Amino acid sequence: MTGRLFALLALVAAWLGVAVLTAAPASAHVELLSSNPADGARLTSAPARVSITLSENIGIQPNSIKVVDAHGTDVVSGPVFQPGEVAEEVAVALEPDLPDGSYLVEYAFVSADSHPVRGTIAFVIGTGPLITSAGAVSASTGTDPVTDALFTTFRWGSFGGVALLGGLVFLLVCRPGGRADPAARKLITAGLWLSGVTAVAGFLLQGPYVAGRGVGALFDGELIEATLRVAYGKLLLLRLAAIVALAVIVRRLLAGDLPDRLRSRYENLGIAAGFIVMLSFSATGHAVADKIMFLSVTADLAHFGAMAVWVGGLIQLAVLLRGRYPASEAEPALARFHPIATRSIVIMVVSGAYLGFRLVPSVEALWTSAYGIVFVLKLTGFAALLLVANLSRTAVRRGISGRGGTGVVTADLRKLRVSVGVEVMIVAVVLALAAALSSMSPTG
Repeated sequence: MTGRLFALLALVAAWLGVAVLTAAPASAHVELLSSNPADGARLTSAPARVSITLSENIGIQPNSIKVVDAHGTDVVSGPVFQPGEVAEEVAVALEPDLPDGSYLVEYAFVSADSHPVRGTIAFVIGTGPLITSAGAVSASTGTDPVTDALFTTFRWGSFGGVALLGGLVFLLVCRPGGRADPAARKLITAGLWLSGVTAVAGFLLQGPYVAGRGVGALFDGELIEATLRVAYGKLLLLRLAAIVALAVIVRRLLAGDLPDRLRSRYENLGIAAGFIVMLSFSATGHAVADKIMFLSVTADLAHFGAMAVWVGGLIQLAVLLRGRYPASEAEPALARFHPIATRSIVIMVVSGAYLGFRLVPSVEALWTSAYGIVFVLKLTGFAALLLVANLSRTAVRRGISGRGGTGVVTADLRKLRVSVGVEVMIVAVVLALAAALSSMSPTG
C-alpha cells in the first residue's frame, strides 16, 4: 500500500517541474473586467441588454444579474445568457423602451473557487441624475459576519476530519496491530463523522454565504437549489458519498479476519475514495481558478494528501506514545513512519512553494495584504512544525528501548512524547490558518 500511495504522490509532485518553468501569477477570485453599459455611463437611448465580462468562465448562473430602476423595480425581461462566443461574457435582456432615468445593475457571482463576488454598476438614460449605491463596482464578498465565521470554522473542521482519516495509512502500514486498538479506531471514526458533518454544514452554509444572509437562511429552498446548481454544491455531495463509502471500507480494513486478497482490494478502494474526498477540496479552492488549473489543482492535491498522511500519522503516533503501550510495539511503528513522514514533508514543501508562487500576486503582498500576512503566519507555523519534527526525528534515531515489554522507556521516548504532542498542537493552528486562507481572496 505504501508503494501505491507514494507512487501516486510522486507522480503528482513530478508534474510540478514543468509548471515552475512556465508559470505566471494567478488571480484566484473572479473579477469584473468590463461592462456594457459601463459604470457611470450616460446613454441617449435605452439599451437592449446589460452585459458583463468577467476574468474567468463561471458558466451561466441564474439570477446572477439584476437591473432595477430608481424606484427598485426590476426591469430585466429574461434569464442570464451568453450573448456571444466569449465564454466569460454574460448578459440579461432588458424590457423594451425603458424610460429616461437612472438604473442600477446588481451582480452576484460564485467564482470557480466557490467564493462569492458581488457589486453594482450604475448608468443613466437621458440627462437625469446618476444614482449609485455604496461600493459600486466593488469585488466585496458582502458576507454576513456570523455566516462567514461559521463557514471558516467548518472548513477548519473539514481539514481536521481529513487529517484524522489520514491516520488510516499509519494503522495499515506502520502499526498493523493497532487495527484492534479502540483508541486508534475511535480517531478514524471521529474523522469520518467530522468529515461528514462538515460536508453537510458546508453545503447548507454556502447559500447564505454567497447571498450575504444570516444563518436563518440555512434551509432556504431557493438558496439550497442555487448551491446544487454550482460545482461547489455538487462536489460537496460527491465528498459526502465518498465519505459514506470510506466508512464501509474502513470497517472492512480494520477487521482482523479479512483475507489478503480482499484486503488489497479494499486498500485500493480506500485510496480511490480518499482521492475523491481530497479532490472535492482542491477542485473548489483557489487552485481551480489558476490559469494553469490542472497543475495548480495537482499541486494542491499533493499538498493536501501529504498533509493528511503526515498529520494523521502524528495523531496516531501521539496515541501510541501515551505510555500505555510497550516500547516493543512503538519501535517498529516509529521506524516505518519515519520515511513516510520525510517523503510527506518533501512533497508538502515542494507543492506548497509552487502554490504560494502561483497564488500570492507579488512579494509585497506578503506584508501589504491580509491574505499575504495570513500566508506568512502559516509558513511560520509550518517552519516551527518542521523544527519540532526534527527533534522527534533525533529522538527516533537515538533509539527506543524497554524492559520486558512493560512500557518502561528511556528519556528519549519521553522527549518524543512531548515533541509529538507539541507537533499536534501546532498542526491545529496551521490548519486553522489554512481554513482562513481558503476564505480570503489572494488579490483582495
